[in-house]
Amino acid sequence: MSATPRLPASDRRRQLLETALDLFSRKGFDGTTTKEIASAAGVTEAIIFRHFPSKQALYTAVIDFHHEGGEFEEWLARWKHYMDRNDDEGLIHAIVECVISKYRTDARVQRVLLFAALEGHELALEHNRQRSYPIFELLLQYVTRRQSEGALRDYSPGAIVAAAAGMAVHYGMMTELFGFKTGADDSQVASTFTRIIMDGIRANPIPQRNQQ
Repeated sequence: MSATPRLPASDRRRQLLETALDLFSRKGFDGTTTKEIASAAGVTEAIIFRHFPSKQALYTAVIDFHHEGGEFEEWLARWKHYMDRNDDEGLIHAIVECVISKYRTDARVQRVLLFAALEGHELALEHNRQRSYPIFELLLQYVTRRQSEGALRDYSPGAIVAAAAGMAVHYGMMTELFGFKTGADDSQVASTFTRIIMDGIRANPIPQRNQQ
């Protein structure tokens, strides 16, 4: 193996996370060794353990990786924009768009989480739940407030949030991971899903818009 250029610690850590993410997303936690990751990154295993104390710590960092790029902060800022204006339809549309876009830009983290579920890797799943729950709680609070204001029907807030996100997640999995073709582009799908959700939860339905 040729000598690997020395990188600043932050750059090396990012390189190791990218390499591990790629392998974990294709082979899962159980099917991937730190030796394979080191070889793919062009370093020794000692370099990996200099940055991460264990394979489990590396795996946890990989799951956190999609939180580190500032993408979630951008999502939240966008969602809060609609929340502050009580724009229920805008919020639902933004949630659907953001979830679908995650599959389009890089589905590897979703593949890692699927592997974690299939392998029964509860530590990884619990860690992801803990990272995601504050966002879920924020959406629950918003839905509950809008219900109290009479804008949304009195359904389970958790079911409403799960419906909005779940439709987008399943669509992303169908099309990006399983290769199904729907004959519609993502913007059309986001608008259709939003219409379906809003027609179901809006307290006072409005007349349908003219269809093209």
